[in-house]
Amino acid sequence: MATPIAPTTLSEAKSANGGPTTLSEVRPWRTSGGPTAPAAAITDTGFMQAIIHGEARLSPHQALDLYHTMPLIELGRWADLRCRCLHGETVRTYVIDRNINYTNICTAHCTFCAFRRSTGADDAYTLGHDELLDKIGELAAAGGTQILMQGGMNPELPLNWYLDLLRLIKARFPHIHVHGFSPPEFIEFVSFFDPPGDCLRSKLLWMMTKMREAGLDSIPGGGGEIFAHPVRRRIGYEKCNAETWLTVMNVAHELGMFTSATMMFGHIEGIADRIHHMMLVRDWQDKAIADFARGTDHAPFGGRYKAFVSWPFQPGGTPLGRVPEWGRDANDYGDFPGDTGDLAHPLFGKRLRTAGSTEYLRTQAISRLILDNVYSIGASWVTMGPGIGQTALLFGANDLGSVMMEENVVSAAGTTYCMSEPVLCRLIRGAGFTPAQRDNEYNLLAVHDGPNSPDLRVTNWSTQRTAMVQHLDAEASATTEPSIGATSE
Repeated sequence: MATPIAPTTLSEAKSANGGPTTLSEVRPWRTSGGPTAPAAAITDTGFMQAIIHGEARLSPHQALDLYHTMPLIELGRWADLRCRCLHGETVRTYVIDRNINYTNICTAHCTFCAFRRSTGADDAYTLGHDELLDKIGELAAAGGTQILMQGGMNPELPLNWYLDLLRLIKARFPHIHVHGFSPPEFIEFVSFFDPPGDCLRSKLLWMMTKMREAGLDSIPGGGGEIFAHPVRRRIGYEKCNAETWLTVMNVAHELGMFTSATMMFGHIEGIADRIHHMMLVRDWQDKAIADFARGTDHAPFGGRYKAFVSWPFQPGGTPLGRVPEWGRDANDYGDFPGDTGDLAHPLFGKRLRTAGSTEYLRTQAISRLILDNVYSIGASWVTMGPGIGQTALLFGANDLGSVMMEENVVSAAGTTYCMSEPVLCRLIRGAGFTPAQRDNEYNLLAVHDGPNSPDLRVTNWSTQRTAMVQHLDAEASATTEPSIGATSE
């Protein structure tokens, strides 16, 4: 196992690694990055410098103006400067984990999903505890540090199935961080198990406490999609709404757990909906910091969102993917329906505007500038490919995500990118940074600045690529699950 780096002071950490090494070593987060200045122009270099240094905060209108008017390269430069202010000039990170989708049986009917199955379907599955433990054992043998465990909302699984699983994991693999169960899963747990409590929050607190005592360490940001209600209602039928999703995370923060937030864009939403989504994350992060920073009755230290990751909708094999692309029909006229805010528009929700590479980079850069109180921005190489993932490190991202042994949700929609640890390190180094392996809390486990670095030991990259493909083919033939990398959040 890699030995964690433990600088004795923040200045030593900055000197050794080009920036703070952990969230706890950064100066305490203020409630906001600074005051808003709604009258300031985004062309004002002084104002943008204040944004970079956390001395001012973007308003929704300014963020929307940035998105629509600032040239891509200039926007990326500002986002990169903000990233360097937070994370230094040198190190960019990745994590070794495994994404375990324990069941594909789900009560929701999201139109963007190609993964879910109904009970009784020929290819429906729920993995047994022994099989799940075997997967974690493979991760541990490969030097992994965490599992990302999510699944469909399966009404057939009792509460003890989850609690027993968590206890078994911690008994056998106490060093593995369990990053599991997204907010929609917790809402369905409340529905399925009817825990004690007189309101949703108290029921969540009871349920989450039980799971944390059994071994749950943190909660991933799955199921975020888009928070805007008219959009969410159309693409995520029977899935929890934005306030409920945010409440789940706020309860986790009260219990001292770190979480992540996500956004899936490039479908029927407008650009303002993306900005609105990020602003809600920022507002609720402010709330967590204000309410829980000094600890709570349930934890000595409050939790918060540690990371934000966004990625474009993957249409392959999904019901939503069959919706026509905007602008390809003679009847498409005027502005995109998602941008107009006109819910009565006859084509609202009936046309897609998918996002390509430049729109992805623009959206990610905006997220780094808006989310002044969120530590990490993750690049989504899984959906965009290794090249754009690498480029994203110059558009505000400080983390390239996961060397992942398995993933099934994104792959079900047709995305098949995968990378080994040497390839991931090579991409980070090729972007001008030193790669470093991290854990879930962004502690640096190994900074690869010497000749024994994973990428620097490789002499034949074609062999490395072939070995990776062979590994994936072998694993795919052994199970019914496609195996690729995916977001670790």
